[in-house]
Amino acid sequence: MAVASHLISRMPVVASIRASVLIPLVQQIEKRSGKTDLLLALHGILRSQLEDPYTVLPMVRYVALFEDAATITGEPALGARMGTGFKPADLGPIGMLFALSPNIRSAFERLSKYVNAVQGATSSGVFEENGDFVWSYRIVDPGMWPRRQDSEFTIAASCQLVRSCFSRGWRPIEIQLEHHAPRDAAVLERIYGAPVLFGQSGNRIVMNKTDADRIYRSEDKSLIEILERHIGDLVNEPATGDSVTEKVQALIGIYLGRKPMTVAILAAELKMSPRSLQRRLSEEGVSLRDLVRQYRQTLAAHYLGDRHAAPMSEVARVLGYADNTVLWRALRSWKKRKPSAFG
Repeated sequence: MAVASHLISRMPVVASIRASVLIPLVQQIEKRSGKTDLLLALHGILRSQLEDPYTVLPMVRYVALFEDAATITGEPALGARMGTGFKPADLGPIGMLFALSPNIRSAFERLSKYVNAVQGATSSGVFEENGDFVWSYRIVDPGMWPRRQDSEFTIAASCQLVRSCFSRGWRPIEIQLEHHAPRDAAVLERIYGAPVLFGQSGNRIVMNKTDADRIYRSEDKSLIEILERHIGDLVNEPATGDSVTEKVQALIGIYLGRKPMTVAILAAELKMSPRSLQRRLSEEGVSLRDLVRQYRQTLAAHYLGDRHAAPMSEVARVLGYADNTVLWRALRSWKKRKPSAFG
């Protein structure tokens, strides 16, 4: 089957995540609270963005959404519980590659190699320590905190992948998590089926080396090659083709409402001088002010046009405005520029 060209898209240089990772979370929020649209709106995510699993979304919003979902559903261990229902198909071609691997070691080696095809700003790797086989996972951006739910979900989902693809009765030797121990630590030990250490330098699954190296199947090398070629298109395409405009747009999507949208701040994120950033944007025929306004207009049109619209105060916060008054002034200004934009 031919792969549609619009599916072959590289993760941006800023921290982003594929919609495929977010979809199971949205389904759980809907099932447990029915407040999906409110949470998505609060975190600047459009439901329409979830229709294509390859759509790229700001990772910082995903992490924050996951934390809020645990609060609103009243389930502190939401991430870990969700992970127990994870399936290879939920990871797309990477999940299928995991499932087709001959042993647990090669499955995690491939997961580490290609994790950035679905999630940016992530460090993942395998190593041996004290005779055990270890897989590690960590979001590298320290600003994305708290992130308990993402960490516990990823570890639980990875354990579930091993059980569904290799051995239903498999248990890790130990689980390590970077955050401090929560009150419900005993719940996590039951979910993982292993002792859990907290306050670690990363999130890890410690496995028996013999189990990791045991051969469970012969792999279809031709199918593996096809999957790796497709995943390679997603993760390894050179970044030199990115325009500065695209990079700035991605940063606006991540930081709007959380940081001031100034040339100095965004230039620092891109490791450029403010003057260089302004010059590059000018050469591409845009300005930072234009890009921020366009992004805000798109979100405002969606939020305010929905019959289940979030309160104006929340819309103002999501769009990075101080209060409702500033938002109303902006809306009036936009109507003068383009009368049909907001009805």
